[in-house]
Amino acid sequence: MSASEPNSPRVPVPDVSLSVQTSPHARAKRKIAALMDEIEILKQDKATKQRKTTYYVSQGRAIRRIVALYSPIEDLIAENDRRCEDCGPTSSSTTEQDHLQRGYIELAKALPWLHDKLACLDRDDADDMLKKLKRGADSARGDDTGTLKELVASWVNIECHPTTLIRTDDKHHRGFVSDECGRLLCPAEWSWDDPVVRAGIRDRTVAFIVSENSWPSFMYENYKADSNNLEHGLMKSRLLIMGFKAIFTSPSSANEVDGEGNGTDIIENNRRARKRSDQAKVKTCIRFALSSINSWRTVDGDFDYQIFWTSIVNFFEDAPGPASQTRVDNLLEWWTRQRLTLIPTNSLCRKVFGTNHRQDLTNDVISRMSVSTLAAQRRQLEDAAFDSN
Repeated sequence: MSASEPNSPRVPVPDVSLSVQTSPHARAKRKIAALMDEIEILKQDKATKQRKTTYYVSQGRAIRRIVALYSPIEDLIAENDRRCEDCGPTSSSTTEQDHLQRGYIELAKALPWLHDKLACLDRDDADDMLKKLKRGADSARGDDTGTLKELVASWVNIECHPTTLIRTDDKHHRGFVSDECGRLLCPAEWSWDDPVVRAGIRDRTVAFIVSENSWPSFMYENYKADSNNLEHGLMKSRLLIMGFKAIFTSPSSANEVDGEGNGTDIIENNRRARKRSDQAKVKTCIRFALSSINSWRTVDGDFDYQIFWTSIVNFFEDAPGPASQTRVDNLLEWWTRQRLTLIPTNSLCRKVFGTNHRQDLTNDVISRMSVSTLAAQRRQLEDAAFDSN
């Protein structure tokens, strides 16, 4: 039959929806319930992400304290990867690379889950995790320097009995402007009691450059160095012990009194003090607290904090021989045994006027400073010990 014929029968079109009419109110309730489920899932995802963020940030706080004060986490990981891929008999490494690898080893101890996480996460998630760890690391460093700024001034007031007390809320009158802070910051090779030295440092003359190439007096027992044996008393100052306890236990623990077994063993409680990087971190932060700069920065005038930190790490990790290593081990044991009476703290200061003289730090000038002098003395003692055997 032709489609053009007017009387051809029409085929009925089936109802493809096959819907059964229900109550609009009931449908709305079901839609609302489905949306509520989706919102709950989103909330759970957000809470999970927040928990991860909190966890990574809190875990990252350990990095600047017990791993490396300056080295980026990515550099530590990259160095370990390099060694895994280049482990042949002809492979070699620089001193800086050795420091990075030691840092990675400490990182793996502090965050034992990190290696597996890096292996299972994709690149974006791994980068996000490292960013959160770095946030926690930098936050802890800021908290620690802030804590010491509020503590070291009080400690100096009690330790040094200044005529005019060091203010805990003002760093501008610390550093070499202050006699007490200046005495503690004075390089070990000079005497703060010498008016020529004081004037030269305060006027920032080329003859008295205060740089990271000198051990500051505050690092020595009783804050005095023996120029003929610069290792004697180094790293044994009361100020360092107080700073360590303020950072690694609590500020109030710096007030504990040593006694017959009543004091707290710093190392046994924290299991951290034997780590060289911990002690380096404390010494660097104390130096900052004694300075007059208000915010953390790597270079303060002629003083480079990163190189200073490296020098401290080298003292512990790169002993020139077995005799020096024995003395380092004895020093660490001394730290383990310490139970000291500690006191509240705040910062010291450093003069910010005058001309910088880093360009005048020639090899000859550096060789006469206490860091280089001590290194030479350690080598001489090592040679003497070898000749006597």
